[in-house]
Amino acid sequence: MVGGGQLARMTHEAGIPLGIRFKLLSDTPQDSAAQVVGDVVIGDYRDLDTLRAFAHGCDVITFDHEHVPTEHLRALEADGIPVRPGPDALVHAQDKGVMREKLDAIGVPCPRHRIVSDPADVERFAAELGGGQAPDGFPVILKTVRGGYDGKGVWVVRSSKEAAEPFRAGVPVLAEEKVDFVRELAANIVRSPHGQAVAYPVVESIQVDGVCDTVIAPAPGLDEELAGQAQQLALRIAQELGVVGHLAVELFETADGRILVNELAMRPHNSGHWTQDGAITSQFANHVRAVLDLPLGDPRPRARWTVMANVLGGDYPDMYYAYLHCMARDPQLKIHMYGKDVKPGRKVGHVNTYGDDLADVRERAAHAAGYLRGTITE
Repeated sequence: MVGGGQLARMTHEAGIPLGIRFKLLSDTPQDSAAQVVGDVVIGDYRDLDTLRAFAHGCDVITFDHEHVPTEHLRALEADGIPVRPGPDALVHAQDKGVMREKLDAIGVPCPRHRIVSDPADVERFAAELGGGQAPDGFPVILKTVRGGYDGKGVWVVRSSKEAAEPFRAGVPVLAEEKVDFVRELAANIVRSPHGQAVAYPVVESIQVDGVCDTVIAPAPGLDEELAGQAQQLALRIAQELGVVGHLAVELFETADGRILVNELAMRPHNSGHWTQDGAITSQFANHVRAVLDLPLGDPRPRARWTVMANVLGGDYPDMYYAYLHCMARDPQLKIHMYGKDVKPGRKVGHVNTYGDDLADVRERAAHAAGYLRGTITE
């Protein structure tokens, strides 16, 4: 697996019961997965020679991020190394412009968008939208086509004067309409090389300051027909793009009852962390199965409701004593920590709770995440 973050850490954990030998390319020995994986190579994934040396002897290469240069992945394939997902699929998660062009071509509903060249072009795009939240079409969303995540590389601009910053990165900029949505959803599916695929329940994803805070599975009050449409849409995208492994399709549910595709991720995803404790087969286990072309596991939920809450770093670095409170208060609580140094606002772990009463499950998750962070003290 290329990338040493928490996704690699949890994917490695899922492979242990299957006896999978796991090799990791990590930036540093301190990375989350490098702390627990036995076979670790420290190196730069942007260097082709490093990638080639790492891939030697591997049965298959997969990823915990989308940042490996597309041309490097093509070189590995030319060397005869199976890459899953392959570069032809992964480029749609690496490049938002390529993604939008492809989704348009296959008829997937998306926010209105186009590539813009400068602030004046942003103003023209806003004018083209018309009838938006303001007479001039502003505000609009600007995104660098590569490299953004967790709110980085994304701007809400209310005039052309505010639009200069995104162009300083020197990469193409995608402009999108600011969608009038009632909530964000995510459809998670897993697909194997021979085309077997499974779909998890559609979840609600609650964002705070551009970062996922809470995931509720399944999405409360979601119309059954709309949930089915979201699952079918994710399965069709995976088939059309040739995805192998886990695919997360982040969606907007609009005020008028539609779903629009916001982002794609071709790896285990924060919106699927609930599956570790809330599904018969987790996203991590199914990703391992898929990339090795093993039969996929059952994605159905174990409980009526499962809630995942991210634990963000605060001013309380010692988690151990917080464990005592959280575990004693809620013996059913599942805590997953990533071995990261605690820094304010940094994702250092998550908690999962489950049960039959949604209000109770949400309160338990919020309390545990808040106590671990230090924002709740009783």
